[in-house]
Amino acid sequence: MINNHDFKWRFLHPRYWLTWLSLGCWRLLVILPYPVLLWLGGCIGRIMFWRSRYRREVADINLRWCFPEMEESQRQKLLRDNFISYGIAFFEIGMAWWWPTQRLNKLITIEGLENIEGLQGRGALLMAIHFTTLEVGASALSARHSIDGMYRPHKNPVYDYVQSKGRRVRDPLGVVYPREDIRGMFKALRQGRIIWYAPDQDYGRKQSVFARFFGVPAATVTATARFAKTGNALVLPFSQVRLPDGQGYRIVVHPPLQDFPTGDDLADAEMVNRQVEKMILEQPDQYMWIHRRFKTRPPGESRPYPKSSNK
Repeated sequence: MINNHDFKWRFLHPRYWLTWLSLGCWRLLVILPYPVLLWLGGCIGRIMFWRSRYRREVADINLRWCFPEMEESQRQKLLRDNFISYGIAFFEIGMAWWWPTQRLNKLITIEGLENIEGLQGRGALLMAIHFTTLEVGASALSARHSIDGMYRPHKNPVYDYVQSKGRRVRDPLGVVYPREDIRGMFKALRQGRIIWYAPDQDYGRKQSVFARFFGVPAATVTATARFAKTGNALVLPFSQVRLPDGQGYRIVVHPPLQDFPTGDDLADAEMVNRQVEKMILEQPDQYMWIHRRFKTRPPGESRPYPKSSNK
């Protein structure tokens, strides 16, 4: 808990004034009408596409590995559309943190709430993936049902504070767990809480197995099965996509995975990746392809990505 004295000296120090100014400008911008935010986000995305050479190369490699049969022109269009989604996501994060619930709800359609109601007090992992729309999806659902979350703390403490507060604004009872707080998550699951959790990124060789991801061996965490087993929890796939022509967002809570976990780490990881693939294919241009999903390789294989001084 941060008291007023700690807040003043930790967060109002001159070194954070530029951060506060940037956050203030960001918050003012998201007041604009939604169609304007989509247009501005598209402009930002196009600039990112031309200026972020390294991330563009990473995304391009991921798309080539995952969709080798795709024609070059189609893949390049998908790549450009993907960066437009990143630009729009800049405003969607602000919408999720700062828009009034009534305004956000006008853009939201939620399907599958009966799958949450069917838990009847049992804990569950809300298995999400890293769509660019993830903040909107989690925020909109938390306005209807209390959920906890899992995240990686930001290095800038001011941004981390605002991020944590923004993610709990529609659900004051929700808890945001640092990724390392495994014990806290187990306890919450046993108590019947629902935890937002995304297992679709490469977290290294430790506690991972090489399961197929669009046919390519990829380091896949085994934690999904471990959480489900130790926390006596069900796993509900969860997806959200931005609809075309400014129609808003469709959020879906899918039925729980059946016969999961199996007790076989590889089989469980394969099952998770099949669900991830299925959700990606709903809207591939909105997936976070700039993540180096194949950076950890099986023995004897080299990384596919170019070197960067920042990586």
